[in-house]
Amino acid sequence: MQYTKLGNADLTVSRICMGCMGFGDAANGQHSWTVDEEHSREIIRRGLELGINFFDTAIAYQSGTSEQYLGRALKDYAKREEVVVATKFLPRTQDEIKEGISGQEHIRRMLDKSLENLGMDHVDLYIYHMWDYQTPLYDILEGLHQAVKAGKTRYIGISNCFAWQLAKANALAEKEGFAKFVSVQGHYNLIFREEEREMAALCEEDHIAMTPYSALAGGRLSKRPGETSKRLREDDYARLKYDAAAEQDKAIIARVAELSEKRGVSMTEISLAWLLTRVTAPVVGATKLSHAEGAAKAADLVLSDEEIRYLEEPYVPHALVGVMAQNTRRASKETHVWSAGNQRI
Repeated sequence: MQYTKLGNADLTVSRICMGCMGFGDAANGQHSWTVDEEHSREIIRRGLELGINFFDTAIAYQSGTSEQYLGRALKDYAKREEVVVATKFLPRTQDEIKEGISGQEHIRRMLDKSLENLGMDHVDLYIYHMWDYQTPLYDILEGLHQAVKAGKTRYIGISNCFAWQLAKANALAEKEGFAKFVSVQGHYNLIFREEEREMAALCEEDHIAMTPYSALAGGRLSKRPGETSKRLREDDYARLKYDAAAEQDKAIIARVAELSEKRGVSMTEISLAWLLTRVTAPVVGATKLSHAEGAAKAADLVLSDEEIRYLEEPYVPHALVGVMAQNTRRASKETHVWSAGNQRI
């Protein structure tokens, strides 16, 4: 396993981050393809054996049971100081807004619940899961800064945002003396490269770590045509993200399969090895031991410049999908909110 620093943070992370969205009680979540605690523990333990020390979960995953499974497994199999744990919080609910619960209080409540689920007194990285257009940015940043000051998280990250939103947030944080975002978790893989338009350049300029999700496009970059899996059959959200562009993506997937044959490695290894030339640590979901093993191998695979160009050449621009498509619509309707210091943010 290879290791690196997480952007500007004093955190050493494995080049592969284990994504824990596939862990948790399916009865308490939106996904039928998640795995139970026994199998989750096996996968987490195998990941640790392979050198993975970076784990990503969220309070939204299976109503917090993903956090619970991860926390109990790490308590049994690892020393707390030797792993980097990230979790994420959701925007305020309409009920919270009606009750007058501030952004700061919302973050405090969400983080306290996540820490309870994890059985930990702090996380290493607390991630703003998606942009909250109904809460002033100042309130979000102040709430996150309070969490850092209280020692409940070491650093903060952001997910599902545009480059202008990240730049705006970190500029305000710098002005106010708040903690700044050290990482961004966006939608980025070999068949969806829209983060290269602006986000990648911003992250390189400001040394912000990129830890993208959907690294294998919901399994599409690890399966040959005709191959299937439970997730491919049942993941409606992944189909929403990828089905519309499936025809144009075929050429790239075919080249991944071709190179995997040529190099004698899996498609997973080829796809992730390409992504590792672009980002700090992709978040790779695992619902089988083989998923963790394939991801770990990718960290040691080096592609030639010619192979990289061959994989990239067929790409054509894609429309934004999923959360970011929703974000686009909301951004076009954004109303500026007055907050502390009479700042319009």
